[in-house]
Amino acid sequence: SLYIIICTLSLGMAVAACSDYLDITPDGQSKRSDQLSTQKGIEDAMYGVYAQLRVPSLYGRELSYSALDVMAQYFQSFGNTKVNALLQYNYQHSTLRTLFETVWTNMYANISNANSVLNSPLVENATEYPYKIYRGEALALRAMMHFDLLRLFTRQITVTPDADGIPYATEFSLNTPDFQKAAQVYDHIVSDLTTAEQLLADEADYEGLSPYMTMRQTHLNVHAVRALLARVLLTRGDRDGALRYAQLVKDQSGLQLLGRNDLEGAYAGILSPRETLFGLYSATDFYETVYQDLWLSTSCYSLNPADGYQSVYEQGGATDYRLTAFYETQMTGTVRFVKLLDKFKAEGRESARPADAVPGINMIRLPEMYYIEAECRALNGDVEGARSVLNAMLTARGRDALTGQLTSAAIVAEINSDRQRELVGEGQQFFNLKRQNVPVRTLSGDQLPASDALYVVPIPDIEYDYRN
Repeated sequence: SLYIIICTLSLGMAVAACSDYLDITPDGQSKRSDQLSTQKGIEDAMYGVYAQLRVPSLYGRELSYSALDVMAQYFQSFGNTKVNALLQYNYQHSTLRTLFETVWTNMYANISNANSVLNSPLVENATEYPYKIYRGEALALRAMMHFDLLRLFTRQITVTPDADGIPYATEFSLNTPDFQKAAQVYDHIVSDLTTAEQLLADEADYEGLSPYMTMRQTHLNVHAVRALLARVLLTRGDRDGALRYAQLVKDQSGLQLLGRNDLEGAYAGILSPRETLFGLYSATDFYETVYQDLWLSTSCYSLNPADGYQSVYEQGGATDYRLTAFYETQMTGTVRFVKLLDKFKAEGRESARPADAVPGINMIRLPEMYYIEAECRALNGDVEGARSVLNAMLTARGRDALTGQLTSAAIVAEINSDRQRELVGEGQQFFNLKRQNVPVRTLSGDQLPASDALYVVPIPDIEYDYRN
């Protein structure tokens, strides 16, 4: 609800005098206007929006390796009430009600922060540098946040075309936006992203002109916006559009898949210079939560790899490079998930970290574009094209290329299998399962049929309480 948004707007913003900036009382409105009347003020506000994304309740934990990946059955924690409830999709459990209420309110609070930039006179209708860059990024951020709320809290639109949606907030104001159908929300998301793509199309011309225009990997740059469009359109069921954008990213981003010698530590608290399209800069806070949750082995607290994780990587007999790159057996014999752990920091040798390694949280990477292109080609009947694209991904990770006669369904099954291996720790596998409306295999080996009870997190009651 907007009441909760107002109460949480001041959380986590890395801007000067943020309590004043985020105060939307009449006096606060003038202070906000003052701050957003300068280029520096707008840049500070944008940095604040990015900073808020990395808090533990959002992509700094729950929407990356924790809640969403527990729901994807990647991790377990014996005796941990929250984890057990997530594994059972018991969304009415009080712990999960609090967890997802926090996700909802913090995300909408940050959407409002993005809107404060978009509603400012310098940015609102900007078409010239530098303000068009801020506008493009803010639109893309707004779209991305709404998209993740939509796919978490509503039915999958390709399964239920008339699914109810969520409010799409476009104003920094006291007016609570109405709920809309999911299809309408998708229209807004795609519109914001395509406008952002246009505004950012020539960003390379301005790279390096100011500190804000450096480290573009930590901003929603044009290639990341196109990658998000591929993700959104695939989820919406627009295969042709998703295919077009996935190909565009592969052809124009300048990134390339990592091979065997480069994979270990490639995402370990850093953004891969070769594969990451967009990631959140995070110097210390993400490391601390990952270290506590994934490296330490604390009863009833730490996340442990699901039993049988090795078999996922050992299928087919080939040596999958990801098995040893993503998992490590400690001297005690305990297996830890280390894909996200900054080992340079953990071992006190930060000076050895590669100079081009930016500390942060990977949000969207090149491999996903291979999966999207291959899936779209397969479902459109281009089996050979799909095989070629998927084989490039498989062989880069040490797996055997697919040969022989294959159906579209067989290709999609192989894509899903490799997605499971590749995207662990990144909060995408649950959404991939939901998008395809497939059963979930639990840690105990049971198959849970696809259902709303499994795949749709209830919108928090508090959202409705404050609408009356």
